[in-house]
Amino acid sequence: MQVKSALSSEAEASGEQKAGTTGADIRQALLHGPILPTLLKLAVPTTVVLVAQSFVGVAETWYVSFLGTDALAGVSLVFPIFMLMTMMSNGGIGSGVASAVARAVGAHRSQDADALVWHAVVMGVGLGLVSTLLAWLGGPALYRALGGEAGALDAAVEYSNYLFLGAIPFWVVNLLAAALRGAGNVKLPAKVTLAGATVLVVISPALIFGVGPLPALGIAGAGLAMDLFYLGAALWLLKHLASGRTSLRLSPARLEGRLVRDILRVGLPTAFSAVQPNLTVIVVTGAVGLFGVEALAGYGIASRLDYLLVPLLFGLGTAVLTMVGTNAGAGQLERARRTAWVGAWLGFGVTSAIGLVVAVAPGLWLHLFSQDPAVLAPGALYLRIVAPFYGLLGLGFVLGFASQGVARVFWPVVGGTARMLIAAGLGWLAVSHFGAGLPTLFALVSAALVAFAAVTSVATLAGAIFREGPR
Repeated sequence: MQVKSALSSEAEASGEQKAGTTGADIRQALLHGPILPTLLKLAVPTTVVLVAQSFVGVAETWYVSFLGTDALAGVSLVFPIFMLMTMMSNGGIGSGVASAVARAVGAHRSQDADALVWHAVVMGVGLGLVSTLLAWLGGPALYRALGGEAGALDAAVEYSNYLFLGAIPFWVVNLLAAALRGAGNVKLPAKVTLAGATVLVVISPALIFGVGPLPALGIAGAGLAMDLFYLGAALWLLKHLASGRTSLRLSPARLEGRLVRDILRVGLPTAFSAVQPNLTVIVVTGAVGLFGVEALAGYGIASRLDYLLVPLLFGLGTAVLTMVGTNAGAGQLERARRTAWVGAWLGFGVTSAIGLVVAVAPGLWLHLFSQDPAVLAPGALYLRIVAPFYGLLGLGFVLGFASQGVARVFWPVVGGTARMLIAAGLGWLAVSHFGAGLPTLFALVSAALVAFAAVTSVATLAGAIFREGPR
């Protein structure tokens, strides 16, 4: 027994030393490694896996399309709400967690970094419960206000109720993944997501259409499949982090106001920033709904490409946030600023290329979901008008993540507000009060992207974000 105990203690010490060495190596690369290769090393695993996960969402939409136009329109109504929760947990409160962890790592505050993991779990449980209750209680009225009626409304409510049943594990997974990314550990959350996405591709059609003893659950099966994925991912991450096999360790701790404030001073305004584009999409969806169910379905499948850009930009943005936050914590502000611009121009280039391709050939995307001319026409119109401006979305998005790294998010919030007011505010007024058509509505969505990128870029160039002083 003594020999076994000694061997066990030695193994634990070896594991801790290995984790510590790995954490030190990551920190060294973030502070002193070449910027572009280090960014890519951080961004590629997250981006590849999130793109794979997004394609799972695309596959799910394809599965649902076999249930008919009402089901497709119902998913289109719910999707912006689900993406709102996704962006608030990943890019909102999640960014607050990642920023706090990155700055703690950069400043050699390892105990704070570990404590922030427990704070993330507690927040995830609370925010997940709130998300479930809001969706169950307010979903029907919201989907009706967005233009859902008859079969499309019934499908939206059924899908939403099952989907948001898993909001608690959803929030916990995303906040834990944010904490790991803040510490420079991008491989672990990437592996969990990739494994889950692979399983989801099989589970989703099985639950939707039925297989063997499993009954066909229809659109409810699509929501339930997502719940099962996040429940499994949450349990695995919690167990792994509690084992101490990573540079961060999960263990119950006393909640501290200073750590909560450190998360929320970035997380709350960034959550508001996450609300803005989704609120914009929700209002634009409502405006499009005034033109009928076919226009709603066409816009839904076209604008889903906008959301497919988010994983590309999110992977790059979180890499920028981690590098910027770690360097800011270590007092290397100039390196943080250079990192922000390298990432921003990379985001601009990638999203510009995608936007130009689908603007020229919208059928490459739209034909994956429908062959109905009444559905394809509004979808093609949207891509031809909006997609050429995707590069500006990429530029502003990544600069916004850089601002989160230094805990100065005011100007990106202003840029997001300008985007929301132009696309949602002016767009809704143009359609509902002045009788404008879809071309005018989509042109205002493009103008909103121009304003978003302009505000964020000018603020960064003017030194409003990367400057000395308290954050």
